[in-house]
Amino acid sequence: MLYCDTVSCANKLSSGYGLRATTSELHGNACAAICNNGSNGSVTGTHNKQVIRAVLPDYRKTETSETTKNKRLHGKLNKVVLAYSGGLDTSVIVPWLRENYGCEVICFTADVGQSIKDLDGLEEKAKASGASQLVIKDLKEELVREYIFPCLRAGAIYERKYLLGTSMTRPLIAKALVNFAKEVRADAVAHGCTAKGSDQVIFELTFYALDPTLKVVAPWREWDIKGREDAIDYAEKHNVPVPVTKKSIYSRDWNLWHLSHEGDILEDLVNEPKKDMYMWTVDPQDAPYDPVYVEIGFVKGLPVSVNGKELSPASLVSELNWIGARHGVGRVDLVENRIVGMKGRGVYETPGGTILFTALRELEALTLDRETMQVKDTLALKYAEVVFAGRWFDPLRESMDAFMEKITETTTGSVTLKLYKGSIAVTSRKSPFSLYRQDISSFESVESGNIYSHADASGFIRVYGLPIWIRAMQQRSH
Repeated sequence: MLYCDTVSCANKLSSGYGLRATTSELHGNACAAICNNGSNGSVTGTHNKQVIRAVLPDYRKTETSETTKNKRLHGKLNKVVLAYSGGLDTSVIVPWLRENYGCEVICFTADVGQSIKDLDGLEEKAKASGASQLVIKDLKEELVREYIFPCLRAGAIYERKYLLGTSMTRPLIAKALVNFAKEVRADAVAHGCTAKGSDQVIFELTFYALDPTLKVVAPWREWDIKGREDAIDYAEKHNVPVPVTKKSIYSRDWNLWHLSHEGDILEDLVNEPKKDMYMWTVDPQDAPYDPVYVEIGFVKGLPVSVNGKELSPASLVSELNWIGARHGVGRVDLVENRIVGMKGRGVYETPGGTILFTALRELEALTLDRETMQVKDTLALKYAEVVFAGRWFDPLRESMDAFMEKITETTTGSVTLKLYKGSIAVTSRKSPFSLYRQDISSFESVESGNIYSHADASGFIRVYGLPIWIRAMQQRSH
């Protein structure tokens, strides 16, 4: 309908928005003025309006814009910042937010070292889904320096295997999301974490810690979509391009530290992961027949160099990723306890991280005494648990981190490892602060001067074993 040089459409987009545009604006695929406040005002100028170019989905008839407003199921928001990856979940969340909250959706993507392919075309995809804009922020150096390296120094490994690749990254993304939401004056943030996973907890505890007044929208806890196949159907219905099909619906998380795989055949624990599932590391059987040696330098418990070359934190991890992946290092198949109480299975590829953890443990064997190492290992378990549970900005983690920083002041030196077909073997360790003394430990030296005499062992054994001797004598008397 043409009225006063304004085209008004009595229909509405499937997202629930009215469509109005001047005739001069109708060019290209479509150019629409979206009234985010639900008003029925016409578009007569360039002020106070938002014109977006998008591929329009099918129309559905409605009586009035007021009816559309009343059909929104979850209230009204003005502007929402979505943690956006371009994957299945976040792709369908964009039109869902617009349809159910009548809001402008701004997508925020953290560049944390995911595949370049994951970032290509991301802006076009976000806008085609209905977002007003996409902002990408490079967080790779901050991720490694402020999150990964502290966990490495602490020796934090969750449930014996998991090197916390996702758990360390989510607090950084959530922090950046909060800061960006403040910049654009958004009244809410949204994420695509499922209601069965641990990620939702990590995101929202970070939101609580940094801005408890910020509204959080978690579509997986609100919408009618029951699983990933439903999400694919929703995407197809709304003409949203997604990178998965119903034949292959692995849920993946890729960052500079690791690549994780969940879902699909992995949910049945009897299934061995398929060879073509792995996207980063070479199958150990196909790895080179010649081993490679890599030397890693540390200063105060933090890695600083690879093969004698000093590198930035992100560059160092990237270099070790390349070396480790080529030799099939870093694959883990893990059944873990999620925060929400259930168990889940994940397969992880962490080539550089596996190399670093191995090297640092070997160096600490030189620089830490027995009691210190035992306390550190005990706290490392708690540190990993706290990080996995999303409590990065908790005073407990910060206090443990201060302990780890202090206790590793002398953990300086280098370790050389041999990588061969998925295995790692240590070949050399050295440190200026090493507590190992060859002149004392050697079996070849009969006497070690005034430091240790073989005769000292008799008195030590008698004193150390006194409780055992007393108990045995007491039992014998009865």
